[in-house]
Amino acid sequence: MPIAPITVHPPLGTGGRRVTVRGQILGLAHCDADVVEFLRRAGLPDAEGLLDDSSWVVWRGGRAHHYEAA
Repeated sequence: MPIAPITVHPPLGTGGRRVTVRGQILGLAHCDADVVEFLRRAGLPDAEGLLDDSSWVVWRGGRAHHYEAA
């Protein structure tokens, strides 16, 4: 089974989640719009539809779409 190329990491103690693509850090997201913007900048213009697609995005250590402090 292939591994999703996009990882949204666990919420940090200060809030926000690190976003990586194949291990490369794109930034710290505080909402879905941040994730979409990071992915758009990385060359995925229709990224909004990918957030709930487990073949593209894996949400680690917390609920998907939840960015509050751990």
